[in-house]
Amino acid sequence: MRKGIAGLSVMAQDVLRQKPTSGAVFAFRGRKGDRLKLLYWDGQGFCLYYKVLERGRFPWPAVGNGAVRLTSAQLAMLWEGIDWRRPDWGAPPARVG
Repeated sequence: MRKGIAGLSVMAQDVLRQKPTSGAVFAFRGRKGDRLKLLYWDGQGFCLYYKVLERGRFPWPAVGNGAVRLTSAQLAMLWEGIDWRRPDWGAPPARVG
């Protein structure tokens, strides 16, 4: 997790074969799984978001070709550390009547 904006944008371009200024959000997870960086081009410049979990690990999808597409809901759950593959919705609704 030593790379900054320049290094991550080069990775998006060279490794993921994506245009870093496309408006897509690029997610990079640390080796231990407890750190996450999101890189985003907002039209004026790059934004870099960095989060470290106190406990647990960020869920990570199985990657076939180096890139995975997530919905905005999946990205939001990833940022919150929720495993979107097995969300825990809590108790089922109580029976009415």
